[in-house]
Amino acid sequence: MGVWATGLLGAAGPAVTEVELGPAYATAELPVSATLELRSASCFTPSALVVAVRDKHGDNLDFPGAGKPKVCPSGYSLTTGTRAFAAGTYTIFGAYEIDGSWTDLPSMTMVVRAAPKPAPAPPGRASGKALAWSDEFNSSLSSAKWSSSATSSYRYGNHNPDDSKLDWLFPADVSVADGVATFTAQPSNRTLENGQQAWTTGLLTTEGTSEGFQVRAGDYMETRVKLPIEQGAWPALWTWKDGGNEIDSFEYHPDNPNLLEFTNHVNPAYHYYTDASAVRPGQWVTVGTSFGASSVQWFVNGRMVYEDHTGVGSSWSAFLILNLSVSAGEYHPAPESGEPISFAVDYVRVYR
Repeated sequence: MGVWATGLLGAAGPAVTEVELGPAYATAELPVSATLELRSASCFTPSALVVAVRDKHGDNLDFPGAGKPKVCPSGYSLTTGTRAFAAGTYTIFGAYEIDGSWTDLPSMTMVVRAAPKPAPAPPGRASGKALAWSDEFNSSLSSAKWSSSATSSYRYGNHNPDDSKLDWLFPADVSVADGVATFTAQPSNRTLENGQQAWTTGLLTTEGTSEGFQVRAGDYMETRVKLPIEQGAWPALWTWKDGGNEIDSFEYHPDNPNLLEFTNHVNPAYHYYTDASAVRPGQWVTVGTSFGASSVQWFVNGRMVYEDHTGVGSSWSAFLILNLSVSAGEYHPAPESGEPISFAVDYVRVYR
């Protein structure tokens, strides 16, 4: 980060220019060094030169210093020793000492981000497979992984009056914080083609992205989600390509509070799985799907609960869709009020 700030070394001393100071970012608990580049109008030798760090409480957490450097017009570059920091926001600045007096140079903010979750080990049902694609939602959404503005599964791309849905996609309705993606739906001032009031809501799909990731026959996909409480919520993780290729890893409706819907639309099969201990509004649950060529298997909290014996065929592949639809009331109740609806996701992982 270029700073280009100056200070004076005493009333008659040379001007000191801070050219470079960093880092601007670091990862929690991982050792990092600081860099500081200075120039002065004429050479001088401070008795100490440091990159100082202050936390939000004003406590000192300085990087190890550099002794007695000689700073000249040609410049002096300091790379400090390393130290680790907890997640948070810090103030860092260069400082030097002459005759017992310290001069502070201009400061900047250093953001220490939380350490990412460790790479997940393959679950037992994915024995012999490796992690091929995932989003742990540790940072902002990647446009290379996800598109949030449109899907070919909706007749109008960004909205859908079909299938008794009120959806109108709004990218800002998917947010990421603390390792969780949250989908929010709320009433819109838009009107669908069938005359019903739309709800803005969030959808993520791998279709139309630079990665263009697709699951394929033989893959195992897993997600951990927090089931919504509000009536009208219709969350799902499913696949789509070329007007079909749809496998519903799960669908959920709070009016059936203990039930997950599993459906193979490729070679038709479906199952309504009921489990009051694992499936209920506000509960976190892990759902896995093994896309077998001859049989698709569904898992809940690590246990296989349904196998369809129809499969997807050996050449099947499709994009992912993770979304929160809003029910229009034909198959399941519409929202009972205009209060927002939410749905949370911890991760999506695909093993191959």
